[in-house]
Amino acid sequence: MAFEEPATAAVHALLKNMAGRRVLVIGDGMLDCYIYGASSRISPEAPVQIVQAERSEELLGGAANAAKCLVALGANVSLCCIIGEDAEGERFLAQARSLRMDTSLVRRDPNRPTATKTRIVCGRQHILRVDREARSAGRTPPGFPPAIQAAAQEVDAILLSDYNKGILDETVCAAAIAGAKGRPVLVDPKGDRWERYRGATVVKPNWREALSFLKAHGHTADDKPAADAQSEAAAGQLRRDLRAGNILLSRAEHGVSLACADGATLSFRARAEKVEDEAGAGDTLGAATCLALAAGAPFRTAAWLGNIAAGAKVAKFGTLTVSSHDILSALGEQFAKSERKCMTAGQAAQFAAALRSAGKKVVFTNGCFDILHIGHRTLLQEARQLGDALIVGINTDASVKRLKGPQRPINSEADRAGLLSAMEFVDAVVLFNEDTPLELLKAIKPDVLCKGGDYRGKEEVVGWEVVESCGGKVALINLVEGRSTTKTIEKARGEKR
Repeated sequence: MAFEEPATAAVHALLKNMAGRRVLVIGDGMLDCYIYGASSRISPEAPVQIVQAERSEELLGGAANAAKCLVALGANVSLCCIIGEDAEGERFLAQARSLRMDTSLVRRDPNRPTATKTRIVCGRQHILRVDREARSAGRTPPGFPPAIQAAAQEVDAILLSDYNKGILDETVCAAAIAGAKGRPVLVDPKGDRWERYRGATVVKPNWREALSFLKAHGHTADDKPAADAQSEAAAGQLRRDLRAGNILLSRAEHGVSLACADGATLSFRARAEKVEDEAGAGDTLGAATCLALAAGAPFRTAAWLGNIAAGAKVAKFGTLTVSSHDILSALGEQFAKSERKCMTAGQAAQFAAALRSAGKKVVFTNGCFDILHIGHRTLLQEARQLGDALIVGINTDASVKRLKGPQRPINSEADRAGLLSAMEFVDAVVLFNEDTPLELLKAIKPDVLCKGGDYRGKEEVVGWEVVESCGGKVALINLVEGRSTTKTIEKARGEKR
């Protein structure tokens, strides 16, 4: 079946409409841990490599990675999963909250560990993975399905991210689908009991998962992804067997095949110009498709956009997520560098995490920046010299009015963000509506927090405890004498002090 790609204006409108949509992610949350190092010799104790650890990081994984992909695209995410009452669980929650996820449906189970996958990496080569997780599914917590059903009624879409760890049992799936009441439900399946997904809007298996299901139900299929026609036939068979609304069959470098609710089938070829790392492409495909459905896009259009997003993801190495700018760039649109710098709090947190994972130092400063002057420029330029990237937090218009009075700001938040983004030594700009940047600091976790030298000590700087608790430091930079926004405004009005 032919598909006409949306015009550029329509894609822009869809991406804008996706931002702010509420998505409930239910599934198996876990921590992905990475130990990076170098290896130049074999152990004398056994024929294995010795890896000299250089740095490490912990990232949200499993269903939480799908949630992270949604945050990067501008969604408001509620995360529902079960973790242990352990240190790993605490760190899991801290990361989820730092990305502004609602974690009220995350349950703690003292009888199971937080699922953790630890990878040892030399260069870009994975040497070893060690898994720590419960070997058998625990009981569904009391009241869990009713809470999920109630939460499903308050969102625009639901994503069920199944890693076969037992959380997405029949009761939980039924509660989510019933609570959706016709809202989009996208399932990323695992295991062999797919009947629990019946009633979902979209079931999104990869080829290996689809092959296993088809063979278990007496059908034949090629072990490797076949040509489009055969893949579309397999997707159609899956839809009939599952009595699902739509099937989105992921075929890795071959693209995706669709079996639609109206009986039509079609395929989209992969859109990746280069392949750096395929990890996370499936989560990106599901997240973008789900969020597009939440914004009211037809299934074909949503799947097409998800395929574009997955292509943009494989062009990035590691755990980096995809933004709306990445999707538009993959479609051939070019942007001024400054346009990419304006981020949400969640996107800024992920930007900072990606920098740290690459061994880079993140610097943060904040202010109203109402009328830019040489003092601002000096502060920002010197702050940037303290690290590898500078993130600037800006008070929104509402926040400035509360702090400075009803006559401020002089310049709108959009103008202030645009001017700062145009500065070559500013790497990211993020607006915050609170009176202080405390919540933003918890999300970004900068290595250096910079403020002007009018502070008498670090203890006067909001958030210094947060920064130091993460191993960072506070730096006070001397101000340019006689330069301030207040004095500039007074001079323009002919006022004297």
